[in-house]
Amino acid sequence: MTGIEWGPGSAVIVTGGASGIGQASARALAEVGRPVAIWDLVPARCAQVADEIANEFGVATCAAGFDIREHARFEAEIEAARSALGELGGLVHSAGVAHPIPIDELEPEDWDSVLAINLRAEALLVRALLPDLRRSGGAAIVGIASINAILGNGLNPAYGASKAGLLGLTRSLADRLGPDDIRVNAICPGYIRTPMQDDALQNVPGLEESYVSQSMLGRMGEAEEIGKVVRFLMSDQASFVTAEFIVVDGGVVPSQH
Repeated sequence: MTGIEWGPGSAVIVTGGASGIGQASARALAEVGRPVAIWDLVPARCAQVADEIANEFGVATCAAGFDIREHARFEAEIEAARSALGELGGLVHSAGVAHPIPIDELEPEDWDSVLAINLRAEALLVRALLPDLRRSGGAAIVGIASINAILGNGLNPAYGASKAGLLGLTRSLADRLGPDDIRVNAICPGYIRTPMQDDALQNVPGLEESYVSQSMLGRMGEAEEIGKVVRFLMSDQASFVTAEFIVVDGGVVPSQH
């Protein structure tokens, strides 16, 4: 899958790109020759991942380490990515947090923080990127939601609400941007092995067994399996796919969702 030549507008910004699903998505895109901008919280880690991807796949990369809630930085960071990679034609919003706090313990600032990163950031980033996406022709946006958007989560209402909101945002953006030939989709991962998930698996006895028992495939998923679906949705192979959310969960969510 290497050696493909991509034209102008092939570069993709990946938020949360330094670890987990974001990093797997960036690697999957780079594998087919797409330049990627790695955006995440820790500058040194972003730079490390960007260098690793550039060296392994021979594509242009760049890195920006900042808090995605700092939307005032978007225009400058977009300009930096454009200068480093060329025309921008895609966004993968994988940056996210999950603070398991039930509603009876939830403080307003907890709610605001989760929604600001998981939902608000994508809306404001798309707004800032629109001039680039409209110029590129055939641009695509993929948001990383969750099966919690469909099933809910009594221990984590802010997370579930933010991911459900992402599905509504996806369809609203697709409706608005379709005439500009910009496709917008979302993925709802199930129980996937990521650094964030690993913390929970280590601290909650029996959690992994519970996850595995819910899967028709009898296992948890890997971040790379989500990255491959991201790559498909960002590609011309999905040229007539928009306003969709694809559940990638090994059969946890009932098919009639």
